[in-house]
Amino acid sequence: MSDLSISAKPGAPTPGIAVPAIDPLSPPDQPALRVRGYWGNVWHRLRYDYVTLCFLALILLIILSAVFAPELAPFNPDKASMAHRLKPLLYRDNLLGTDEQGRDILSRILYGGRTSLLMGIVPVMVATIVGGLFGVIAGFAGGRIGTIIMRGMDIFFAFPSVLLAVAISGSLGGGMVNQLITLSVVLTPPLCRVAETATSQLRGLDFVDAARATGASATSILFHDILVNVTSPVLVYASTLVSGSILLASGLSFLGLGVSPPTPDWGLMLSTLRQAIYVQPVVCAMPGVAILITSVAFNLVSDGLRQAMDVKA
Repeated sequence: MSDLSISAKPGAPTPGIAVPAIDPLSPPDQPALRVRGYWGNVWHRLRYDYVTLCFLALILLIILSAVFAPELAPFNPDKASMAHRLKPLLYRDNLLGTDEQGRDILSRILYGGRTSLLMGIVPVMVATIVGGLFGVIAGFAGGRIGTIIMRGMDIFFAFPSVLLAVAISGSLGGGMVNQLITLSVVLTPPLCRVAETATSQLRGLDFVDAARATGASATSILFHDILVNVTSPVLVYASTLVSGSILLASGLSFLGLGVSPPTPDWGLMLSTLRQAIYVQPVVCAMPGVAILITSVAFNLVSDGLRQAMDVKA
């Protein structure tokens, strides 16, 4: 046997090597766990929801195309040319053809996205603030105050949303401002109902009773305990109303109760092009395709947001 070989018993320490002492009673070292908050968990779920992220990117693309419409539009959306009326797709520089007055369809769709997105997002924001506030007050106060608020909202529930929007818009008249008011009034009752239901469920929970026991005022409990927990379901439901608001605004414009011509608007474009549907059916359907894509994108994003913000998921 070589002189360099070292014989040692199994389990014995190797000569010349220091072995640290191990306390058998000490717990093993474990990596620290990073605790995510509520919104951190929401973002973590959304990161792996590729369908939602894909359609969210599509919505951002639609919004950016509407914001930068003056730079992206190939033509002036209001420039008419009777010599180029109702041209088909890919006609010269008119990629989507022209309308009944010879105006470029693509340019009018880009500019019309500004009006349609404005009608879809702003009324939902106003209804979320107003309806959510009234719903939280009704659910937290209860009694006579809650009854007065919710019975007042039930009056609007007695009519279909489309019929109610037509009635309000017909009484106020056309125009962008009146259309925004109409859509805000129509969307406020359902958001108020959601906020009232969520607040009524939270009002009797233990953390609210604990806040009362510590001497917190009703205002402090309302804004620091109730409102924070009601925000999630209200925002989720509000996100589902954006597509409905776009469709409702387009319907009002189609009936002549929305914006006034020659303002580019997807619903108004459908209304003016319907008479030429047998001449250029594909060109006439382009504003409807824009409405369909935008509505589907907002619906799928709202579904993904609902699943990500669902604590039980």
